[in-house]
Amino acid sequence: MARLNIIWIKSGIGYAQTQRKTLKALGLRRLNQSVIHNNSPSIRGMIKKVKHLVKVEEISS
Repeated sequence: MARLNIIWIKSGIGYAQTQRKTLKALGLRRLNQSVIHNNSPSIRGMIKKVKHLVKVEEISS
C-alpha cells in the first residue's frame, strides 16, 4: 500500500475554520511540518479540502 507524505506549506490564517481543523486532524501542528499517512479515501478527502495549503508526495514501499 502506498503512503503519503503531507507537508504543510502555507498558513491557515485567513481561511475557514473547517480548513484549519482539517490541518489539525491530519496531524499538522506547525508550518513546514510533515506527516505520513496511509493512502485512503478519507485522507485523500481531507487533502482535497486543504490542497492549497499542503504539498503531497507519494512514498512507495
